[in-house]
Amino acid sequence: MTINVGDKVPQATFKYLSPEGPKEISSAELFGGKKVALFAVPGAFTPTCSQRHLPGYVERAGDIKGRGVDTIACVSVNDAFVMGAWGKDQKVGDKVMMLADGSGDFTKAMGLELDLTKGGLGVRSQRYSMLVENGVVKAINIEKPGQFDVSSAETMLKAL
Repeated sequence: MTINVGDKVPQATFKYLSPEGPKEISSAELFGGKKVALFAVPGAFTPTCSQRHLPGYVERAGDIKGRGVDTIACVSVNDAFVMGAWGKDQKVGDKVMMLADGSGDFTKAMGLELDLTKGGLGVRSQRYSMLVENGVVKAINIEKPGQFDVSSAETMLKAL
């Protein structure tokens, strides 16, 4: 079942690459008492994700945070090392937290998995964005497979 506006974000543990190496953050730590703009991509280093989705959030990070967002996070069914390398390649700095959902536990709990096995990519995340306040989904924008429109940084700004 897909998560909806008004639902609590499911419990999960993400990994991210810090200067000291891989670290973990729980969904309770990430979303608790904060306003978070999270967007999910099917895969790091993939064309639309690298050319449009992540760069939009990096470019508009100041505007998004200027509207009361505490954290901007990108999540993908990749490992922390891949997410860290992708963030470095995209010059993310501290603008966007690059979160790994390596086994897809969060993605599955959200009901937003996407089976790309035929293309050799396995089970990934659908492309979406959501605004979460204190662990509760306030807005969610899920793309149709192969599309990029409603989960953009510009759409997130309109929701704020």
